[in-house]
Amino acid sequence: MIGRRGLTVDDLDDLPEDIYYELRDGELVDRPAQLPIHQLFVMEIISALDVRDSRDHLASHSLAVLVDPRNVPFPDVVLFAVRAACRSPVPADDVILVAEVLSAQSASVDRSLKARLYARAGIQSYWIVDPHAARVTLSQFELGADGAYEPVLQTDDLVTVHQPWTVTLDLPAWTAQRDRIRRVAGRDR
Repeated sequence: MIGRRGLTVDDLDDLPEDIYYELRDGELVDRPAQLPIHQLFVMEIISALDVRDSRDHLASHSLAVLVDPRNVPFPDVVLFAVRAACRSPVPADDVILVAEVLSAQSASVDRSLKARLYARAGIQSYWIVDPHAARVTLSQFELGADGAYEPVLQTDDLVTVHQPWTVTLDLPAWTAQRDRIRRVAGRDR
């Protein structure tokens, strides 16, 4: 089934739930399992968004987002309206932020194809976290008047962003944690 072309979101209902895929331009594309260290950064982003007191939004990892009938990506982090909490895929109209944590397999897709998909869907904010840089970096993009993402900032410092609301990210602490894990795991990079 993976690699089949000409599919739409309606064709996904018959797939087994344990298949990890994305629908990109009508093609079913395999989503490789991520390393635990990758998931650590996903959890850090979700924790930083801290929506426990929000009645209007939820943050989750790896949710299907309906961009259009031929595109259903699974961003690493999705911040979305509570009204969509019982739907899958989550309609892009209900998503206010997506974040991708780069991996060796996903970096080029996350920076180009997915950025275009999310912008075309009208998702206001897009974050890219790069845990492979010398220091963990955040690139923040906001949807511009022309419908494309415009860079707002790129940093590896302690930063407070104000979209979608005030969020503080301690990127130096994330770098220190990553480096400690790599030392303990016996991996220099």
